[in-house]
Amino acid sequence: MQHAHVAALLNFAATLDSRVRRVMASPEQSAATIRTWTQALDGIPAESEAAGWDAGRAVRRYYEQRNGDRSAQFRPIEPHDLLAAFAPHRAELMNRHTDPAPAVDPDHVGAYLAELRTSRTAVATGQAAPVEHPQLTGGPHPAIEARLAAIGSPIPPAVRQQLAAYRPTKARREATVAAGQPDPLSVPCPWCHAEWEQPCRGGWRPNGKGRRTKTTPHDSRTELAANRQGVAA
Repeated sequence: MQHAHVAALLNFAATLDSRVRRVMASPEQSAATIRTWTQALDGIPAESEAAGWDAGRAVRRYYEQRNGDRSAQFRPIEPHDLLAAFAPHRAELMNRHTDPAPAVDPDHVGAYLAELRTSRTAVATGQAAPVEHPQLTGGPHPAIEARLAAIGSPIPPAVRQQLAAYRPTKARREATVAAGQPDPLSVPCPWCHAEWEQPCRGGWRPNGKGRRTKTTPHDSRTELAANRQGVAA
């Protein structure tokens, strides 16, 4: 934030807080305060459309005492309040930024890293919009959808048979479904409250090791799965 931006920001704060107004009444103290704030707010933009940020609005929010924050009753706004207010905006910008490869030769390590740091700093300070990759849309190709419909799963049957020895529980579930029977793990258990896809739980193990895992589901879970499927258990 530049000197002129800080001066305007403090002038706005003075209209909301008589404590700031008293500080800004003295030319010497006003100049010192503006200088100190400018140093403290280095890297914080006055406004940034890319970040959805406006320092003036942040000052107003501080005095609105949102979310039960009563700090404004006890002290005037300080630079660290704006630093804290901008932090989530910076984090959101950097989460969206994909770090495009610099245009310089990557063999020139110093220049490559310098351009990378420059672009990151520009995004982090709201001077540039983050570079984002567009989201893939449209779904799979029709030929892929037809293939999946034909085999019933992304895993071909031959591969599924080879995997059966390494995942016996999954293999038993698939065999149950193939036989037209309900899959108990497709519903939560009403008895032990095991979640969907999770095995039922038995009694507690000694020495605080938690509950035992059952190899077979509770009868009430099997009945619930049967009712959902519309068949008799």
